[in-house]
Amino acid sequence: MAHKRLAGLTAGTVIAAAALLPQLAHASTDMNAAAGRATASGHAHGGYRTVVIYRVPTRHPRTDAERLADSGFDLLEKRQGNNLFVSGDTSTATGLRRLGFSPAVATTLTEAIPSSTAAPHAVGDTYDGGYHTVSAQYSHMDDTASQHPDLAKVVTYGQSWLKQQGHGGRDLKAICITKIQAGDCALSPNSTKPRFFLMSQIHARELTTGEMSWRWIDALTSGYGKDSAITQLMDTTEMWVVPDANPDGVDMVAAGGDNPVLQRKNADDAHGSQCGVSAYSQIGVDLNRNAGTHWGASGTSDASCDQTYGGPARDSEVENTALENLFRELFPAVRTGTGDTDPAPSTAKGMMITLHSDASMVLFPWEYDATVHTGNDTALRALAAHMASLTGYQYGQAGEILYNASGGTDDWTYDKLGLASFTIEIGDSDGAGCDGFTPAYSCQDSYFWPKIEPALLYAAQHAAAPYTTTSAAHH
Repeated sequence: MAHKRLAGLTAGTVIAAAALLPQLAHASTDMNAAAGRATASGHAHGGYRTVVIYRVPTRHPRTDAERLADSGFDLLEKRQGNNLFVSGDTSTATGLRRLGFSPAVATTLTEAIPSSTAAPHAVGDTYDGGYHTVSAQYSHMDDTASQHPDLAKVVTYGQSWLKQQGHGGRDLKAICITKIQAGDCALSPNSTKPRFFLMSQIHARELTTGEMSWRWIDALTSGYGKDSAITQLMDTTEMWVVPDANPDGVDMVAAGGDNPVLQRKNADDAHGSQCGVSAYSQIGVDLNRNAGTHWGASGTSDASCDQTYGGPARDSEVENTALENLFRELFPAVRTGTGDTDPAPSTAKGMMITLHSDASMVLFPWEYDATVHTGNDTALRALAAHMASLTGYQYGQAGEILYNASGGTDDWTYDKLGLASFTIEIGDSDGAGCDGFTPAYSCQDSYFWPKIEPALLYAAQHAAAPYTTTSAAHH
């Protein structure tokens, strides 16, 4: 996930209302300095910071990725052969060399950072050229349900960490989209229709993911009665969408305006309020390392300021427990075995996709360990292969083509429910100039959506019987 811009976030900032003022911290941790990671002082100059993306050649990508993550480096979700990628500043190379690596500069960017004395950025409906704020996403869901009461229903399924603490924050919201009949969109796992679940921005700084959810909502509602494939899908399947799984984090990102704050984690600073200012040292818990399955096993950190900090305990974060409760209300737990190779039954219904960026990959369980295959590996691999053919992406278990990472959403939904689950890492696989966390907003319609829409449609069409898919040609 190569950075396009970088904005800093203060440690221990009091967060209020819907947006957070990103400020510069005046102290950095000794651990940051020892590791050679970017610190608050870094090489910032006159309101800008130099960001260096390093190509890190490795002999053993899986184990070396874990070493990098354990050491607190901002390991990007990007891999080319045996090369991994780390984001930092000019001092980061020293820390990498101390670990025995030979980093090479892939690219250098000079990025704006917010002033410590600036007034809070006015956050409206959009930022950074058109990306939608949480307020806009929520209004969009409400407007969709109001304009299409026969097609959509909004559900509040919990509260964010900040809201539970009484510091502003957000409700957690989902939308159900289908041609509503009696009993549809109910919070019951015994639904008549199969369900397809899409979620995005659990990593707040991955802006493209939320935009794909926005467009999916519109494609379903505007296409009903006009597009035969969408009409058939809407008549037979419930589509559930959570556009902002980490709304506090997205509010932090949007507070940077045209220089989005690259906040990955949620806003929970109870376990590390003295973190640094950079994208390499932040408050919060990585929600995609916090889920209660194989928690802490790989690709995660126990240092609270690190990007992959998995939290003080499995499922410690309210955003995750609320989401997991929603999953349990929507999908029956059909994988009754507890062993990693115990399959879900071939008759299981439902599918889940969580969107990330920007590795250009389709991933599936197990993500915690690529040497262990699920009991439904053949079907999951076949579905992933076809989605990869539609997008031009690679596919495989995370450790096969990226690196192992435990405590993720898709591992949890498969483990606890037997739900066919995938991560789509949206990326620029064609050199279209649309890579990174914050590509030009025009990339959303001109490049990403034409790739992602067919993959989502294909996945939703297979929610009725995902485990009967046995080859990439099945569609």
